[in-house]
Amino acid sequence: MNEPTPADGQQESRAEDQTDDGPMVMTPGRVEAFSDGVLAILITIMVLELKVPHSAELHALRPLVPVFLSYVLSFVYIGIYWNNHHHLLKRASAVTGAIMWANLNLLFWLSLFPFATAWMGENDFATVPVAAYGVVTLCAALAFYVLQSTIVHHEGRDSALARALGRDRKGKVSPVLYAMAIPLAFVNRWISVGLYVLVAVIWFVPDRRLERPLGG
Repeated sequence: MNEPTPADGQQESRAEDQTDDGPMVMTPGRVEAFSDGVLAILITIMVLELKVPHSAELHALRPLVPVFLSYVLSFVYIGIYWNNHHHLLKRASAVTGAIMWANLNLLFWLSLFPFATAWMGENDFATVPVAAYGVVTLCAALAFYVLQSTIVHHEGRDSALARALGRDRKGKVSPVLYAMAIPLAFVNRWISVGLYVLVAVIWFVPDRRLERPLGG
């Protein structure tokens, strides 16, 4: 029996990159799978900031409280983005270069969540880290809006996806609240934290518009 050669492996690889209709193209499913992997890594990085105390006493957990709270907030945010990203890409019929770059732009800003979360938590929700967290959340929200708009532009303004999104009030209100939270952190940091929590509550329920069948 002949052993497989490198050439055989290359042929198999080329075969996997092709479909019955020709070369395989980037699909919404592949973009979603890549993005899911990135988001899973971000959550893992954030939870690693919860250092195990070197004491068995309950009071040893006290320094971890702000770190844990900032982790919970960011975990909810990442979960919200994952949920809505999933529903959005499920409604995309194809992926263009513009959509891929818009998706990477979103992932870039989401990749800053572990840093912003750790900085805010490790410093007991100090003013500057809280404001910086607002910058990251604002840029991530704008990036998601850009991705959504890019997909809608490709699908068509009269598409079922565009009709399902409608006026997208939540998508427009959220960046405004983030933008308000940034300067307000220098007035009262807890007002900013409250706004971050408010936006998370607004988005906590999955976007029902995209859960409905597009033909309905």
